[in-house]
Amino acid sequence: MSEGKHATGGSKYLYEPFEYARADTVKANERVQDERWRALEYRLGQIEQMLERLERRVWLTIFGVTAAVLSETITGFLGGAGL
Repeated sequence: MSEGKHATGGSKYLYEPFEYARADTVKANERVQDERWRALEYRLGQIEQMLERLERRVWLTIFGVTAAVLSETITGFLGGAGL
């Protein structure tokens, strides 16, 4: 028997279930990848929200420190002018 007969011989019905199994595997992998992508987008959305809140807190801190420095400066000028 030659190798060519073994590679090409046989009924096509022997190989159909494997072709369908490969198609089902590809579909299952696509569903898994879609779910992973949705989970990644969800996590990125959460990270983006946390960064926005952090940015807001940083700006509030900067404005608070600036207000404290300005109030001390104004208090110093007013206190020094009255002497």
